[in-house]
Amino acid sequence: MKNILLTFASIIFGSIFAFSQRVPPPDSPRKVQVAILFDTSNSMDGLIDQAKSRIWNIVNEVSSLQYNGQTPAIEIALYQYGNDGLSKSGNYIEQLLALTSDLDVISEKLFGLSTNGGSEYCGAVVGRSLADLNWSVNPTDLKMIYIAGNESFAQGPVDYKIECKRAADRGIFINTIYCGNYDQGVREFWQDGASCSKGDYFNIDSDRKIAHIDTPYDEEINTYNDSLNQTYYGYGSAGMARKSTQTFQDSNAEMESVAVKTERSISKSKKGVYMNSSWDLNDAVEEGEVDLTKMDDKDLPEEFRGKTTEEKEKMLEENSAERDRFQAKIAELAKSRQAFIDEERKKKAAAGEEVDDFGTSVNTSIMEKAVEIGFEKEAQNEE
Repeated sequence: MKNILLTFASIIFGSIFAFSQRVPPPDSPRKVQVAILFDTSNSMDGLIDQAKSRIWNIVNEVSSLQYNGQTPAIEIALYQYGNDGLSKSGNYIEQLLALTSDLDVISEKLFGLSTNGGSEYCGAVVGRSLADLNWSVNPTDLKMIYIAGNESFAQGPVDYKIECKRAADRGIFINTIYCGNYDQGVREFWQDGASCSKGDYFNIDSDRKIAHIDTPYDEEINTYNDSLNQTYYGYGSAGMARKSTQTFQDSNAEMESVAVKTERSISKSKKGVYMNSSWDLNDAVEEGEVDLTKMDDKDLPEEFRGKTTEEKEKMLEENSAERDRFQAKIAELAKSRQAFIDEERKKKAAAGEEVDDFGTSVNTSIMEKAVEIGFEKEAQNEE
């Protein structure tokens, strides 16, 4: 009997311990986790172009959410599927990026996408994203999968219904974006692929170009962004390369349009959203990831080499103040810019010119689901 009681107690204790390990404390920061699964077969160039144009708008929309007054951590993962250049044995699927908050790397991977024929196995890529990614187990975190493409959702060796049930059991919403006619998407099971996990089904014209709204504030915002870039000091072996990536992704955004670059600049003005402690000395010291007093001179930016600790600390303090000033200027201008965009959108809506695209589909469902599980929209003009 004693052994039985001890065994029973160990089971109960083990269950309580396991539960405490799974569920974070109620006051810990919330997360918004988004996995985007792109069909990169030949017909999907327009979809990828829309995603490139809208990624920063999506980031800015998500960063307007709050939970108990805190901005959630944003994590994004990227997959491609349906591309003949990928392994047949792997069901023509590739994870481009695990869940990450590194916005520059997200942009880099997105702008590196290209199309190339292929077989589109939706159930298989959804299953891969469920198995691969470090999904939160906290029921108050928002977990979203977006799969965009065309052809039948039921193709391939993996039953999408089974994967949908797995997602639903874990509180992960599968949202489907069919590139084509709404009713055709329903017939090809894209609506069912969303509803089985209580996600949303959308259809878009993926070949339609995004109609950006230029504003009188774009030029000034981007000028402040150029100044903001000067406050980043790359450290360590990856520092200079990552600083180059920062400016290169600015250029990628600008190639899409001035409006896209402006939206990226606004994302970079959000201190809790655009963090680069893996390569920027200022962020790394602030986050406690490096100790300035113990760093070897060869790992420091050139400007810091040969300086005393006091001189280095003063340089970082001044640099941080400059960064805060530029970010605040951008944030202030962003409010005026958004008010201008809101008025222009009202005019377009009255004229029947507003249409859904990849970005509006993602934004709409994120905001609706976020509110359902307790998030609130920050009091500000909406993008």
